[in-house]
Parts: sequence; structure tokens; C-alpha cells
Amino acid sequence: MANAYSRRDFVALSVVGPLVGWTPWFRPKELVVGDAHFRILRNHRSTRRYVLLDGDRDAARQVLLHHMESQRGTAYLIEGATREVGIAGGKLDPNRMFSRAGAERSLRSLNPGWNQGQVGAALDLLDRQREKLLDALIPPDRGLLIALGSAGTPSATDAAAIAEQHSLPQPGTPQAFYLCTDPADYQALAASPYNVVLSRNRVARDDGSLERRAAARQVRFLDIEARPGDAAAQRDMLAWAESHLP
Repeated sequence: MANAYSRRDFVALSVVGPLVGWTPWFRPKELVVGDAHFRILRNHRSTRRYVLLDGDRDAARQVLLHHMESQRGTAYLIEGATREVGIAGGKLDPNRMFSRAGAERSLRSLNPGWNQGQVGAALDLLDRQREKLLDALIPPDRGLLIALGSAGTPSATDAAAIAEQHSLPQPGTPQAFYLCTDPADYQALAASPYNVVLSRNRVARDDGSLERRAAARQVRFLDIEARPGDAAAQRDMLAWAESHLP
């Protein structure tokens, strides 16, 4: 499978283990939603959860793989090399699969030849599988769920226009920003050198995003956006958040 983990990836993680406390236990090794496979990486017990939803974000994938070598938590990384994933013979944007309404709009957009029966069958399949993924992603005990590049919002400026609060100390780099759902996390992140927006009670229609589902469930969620391919920015922003958020 394109962009699946190579043997070298897992060997590297295992070799680092004895030095930094890596515990490579994989039970289970993956979660499946439709045709989307999420590889699971665990490093000790922690209330941190991480997710990569875009298969075509290779730089973000490498940032997260490297991050998990030294940070406690559980990461869920989608396999594949494209943004869309397969479901019931069609295509779906995984960033829009966290509600039935958002998934329906994605399915109709990406599969214009489908009839109502095909759309309904895919939605019913997704309804049966979605909660298993959410149960895995949502951290216990008010832990933090961190996503790398899943907002689907072009820039901090666009996000700020519909956000409750925002801090934009880097207006010249609008593609790099934090999007969070917890007010206390926002206050901490607003002290950073990076753009940040608080998005908790949006009145716009349900877009099926993980952000919206997390906010509805009062889950601490943080999305770290950067220009595609800008691994350095995403790595630095992830490191800052790790060191300043509980």
C-alpha cells in the first residue's frame, strides 16, 4: 500500500525504545473505517492522543512518527497517499466523516454519479463504524487530542473570521496556526509566537469535522496547521504545544 509504514520505520522506533522508554505494544495494530486503515502507535500510557487524517500529508506523517519516538501517548495515522479514502465503492474525505451530515455532503461531492441508495448505504456503514474510531481517539480524563492538519480551513485569517477568539502574531504566515476547542488551552497558546484561534461554538452548518465533534463532546482538541510540506513549522508548533499544555 502506498505510503504504508516500511520495515525501517518500525525498526527505527524499536531501536530507540531502550533509550527513551519506547514500548512497542500493538493491540490492535489498526482501526478500519470503510476502506480507511489507521495504524496505531503507542508509547506508554498517557492521556495524549494524536491523529493524522490526511494520507497525502507526508511531511506531517514524518513529524508525528518522529514525535512518537520520545513522547508518551497513542497515535492514529491513516494509511495511503491520497486525501480521499474509499467507502462502499466510492470516495470520502476522512476529514468530513465525523457526522452523518458532513459525510453526506462529502459523498455527494466526490461521487456525483451515485444515487440515493448508494449514498445511504455508505452513510449507514459509516454510522456503524464511526463510534469505534471516536472511542479510540477521545482521550480519557480530560486528556488532549492533537491532530496534524485536519481543519480544512485555508488560513488563520479564515478561521479567525468565524472563531470566538483569536491571536494572530504572525499575519504574514496565515497557513500556520493552532485551532483549539478549549478556552484554557487557548489562553496558553495565545502566549505562543504562533497564530491561534478558539473554535468551540460555531454556528455554521455541521461540516463533519473532528473539530466540531470534539467541541460538541467538550473534548480538548488541538489542530496544528502548516503549509503542506512545511515539516519544520509543524514540528516546532507541536513541540511548543507539548511543553506548554497540560
